[in-house]
Amino acid sequence: MFDQLRPMPAEFHVFDTTLRDGSQQEGLNLSVADKLQIAALLDELGVDYIEGGWPGANPNDTSFFAAMADGAVALRNAQLVSFGFTRRVGMKAADDPLTAALRDSRAPVACIVVKSHDRHVEQALRTTLAENLAMITDTVSHLKAEGQRVFVDCEHFFDGYRENPAYALEVVRTAAAAGAEVVVLCDTNGGMLPPWVSDIVHATAATGAQLGIHAHNDTGCAVANTLAAVDAGAMHVQGTVNGYGERTGNAELISVVANLELKYGWPLLPAGSLREATRLAHAIAEVTNAPSSARQPYVGLSSFAHKAGLHASAIKVDPNLYQHIDPALVGNDMRMLVSDMAGRANIQMKGEELGFDLSDRDLAARITDRVKDAEAAGYTYEAADASFELLLRRELNQLPEYFSVQSWRVFTQSTHVEGRFGGRETDTECTVRLTAKGSSQRVVGEGNGPVNALDHAVRNALLPAYPHVDRFELIDYRVRILDQGHGTDATVRVLIQTSDGLRAWTTVGVGQNIVEASWEALSDAYLFGLIHADDAVTPEHRPSAPIGA
Repeated sequence: MFDQLRPMPAEFHVFDTTLRDGSQQEGLNLSVADKLQIAALLDELGVDYIEGGWPGANPNDTSFFAAMADGAVALRNAQLVSFGFTRRVGMKAADDPLTAALRDSRAPVACIVVKSHDRHVEQALRTTLAENLAMITDTVSHLKAEGQRVFVDCEHFFDGYRENPAYALEVVRTAAAAGAEVVVLCDTNGGMLPPWVSDIVHATAATGAQLGIHAHNDTGCAVANTLAAVDAGAMHVQGTVNGYGERTGNAELISVVANLELKYGWPLLPAGSLREATRLAHAIAEVTNAPSSARQPYVGLSSFAHKAGLHASAIKVDPNLYQHIDPALVGNDMRMLVSDMAGRANIQMKGEELGFDLSDRDLAARITDRVKDAEAAGYTYEAADASFELLLRRELNQLPEYFSVQSWRVFTQSTHVEGRFGGRETDTECTVRLTAKGSSQRVVGEGNGPVNALDHAVRNALLPAYPHVDRFELIDYRVRILDQGHGTDATVRVLIQTSDGLRAWTTVGVGQNIVEASWEALSDAYLFGLIHADDAVTPEHRPSAPIGA
């Protein structure tokens, strides 16, 4: 099958539009500083082109291009692209201020969007089909004459082709004749399917123009449509990291590139760059504050996660039996999930992953049974690696005792507040009695709720013995009602994610009420953090029973 794939073209472009089209995603707002940081990460990935935005139409984008021109980010692999539209109806390109903004951006490449759907020309632009072609010719030729390379995005091309193929093809010919290096066919509404894309790109390739593909994901086929276009002759692919974009997003660029590099055998990125893909995708997600999906192909947290016991048994023999590539090729890693579906092989491999020797079959079987019993009671370890490690340490008698808890209680008082609209004022107070390094502490913590008060109390009680707990911060808190049919008597599961600024870990607690479950997850979070703090392990620590036992 590999031999039947299309040979790599002599010239092939990887074009990223995260900073432009990706930034149109709902809830995603990028500052100039954000864009500069992402541009550096994209360049490190090794893409050929970075579309930075629309200078002249967006003040932030104008500032971004000015900063790039002044050397804010020195691009080593990529070329910067400014985005804009054809000159306006009835105006010369040389006189159009937005066309001037493309020139003034000092980006070496300009990508202009043109209308290729006849109804859009007549109804949106409110001009004639002939004038639209003249606008394309004038704008492309003007920018070329001013020293910029020019790409053309044919907006709504596939929909336009299906309604009026002759005009859509004439737009492509016009753009190429005017000097556009690449004519990009855009599935702007994202409604195409791979066979349709393949047929239309094949037909359009007969124009002789160098073609690109820009796909949206409204049918869930953006990556597949991009590959279909490549098979049909496209030599330029556009997309966004993590699939950012309006509506359901754009083609996810790392998936496109990984498929072309690892499945087609095309070396598109600089040597070794694909091995940084997972790190860079996650770094970009941190900057955008729009987390990528754990199930994202290649670079997602769950991309190479295995839960079923049958899979784990096979993977112990040969990881390739249940993985389509070596995760290291994209900088990812295989993960074993621990759950009620886990077999002994899962437990052994997860233990090895965490640094524990579980080769003893009886020991592994005992821990497997313990996990299954705990999961039946409501615990989940596939999302709480820290709690699973603590379980292993308890079973192996390797759990240090950093502190022991004598008692804790939470008191919440709600007081009626007089006023025009009335209302209530709530105060929460927690008292914790614990011993750390031989010193007994009774500490009261106050907070804006029971969990916040518990956190303050535990932190303040541990600080005299372990000052580094001041770095611990609760960054996520999730509650789930397990047996909902029991109403207010239902079992509750709490997941708490904690960070020390360097790493993050998740712990789980289960109880008959939210406070009880939260206490278990929170106290385990502090215990795990102390175990892994650089200065935490000291000779006086000794194995112990579970916290609060």
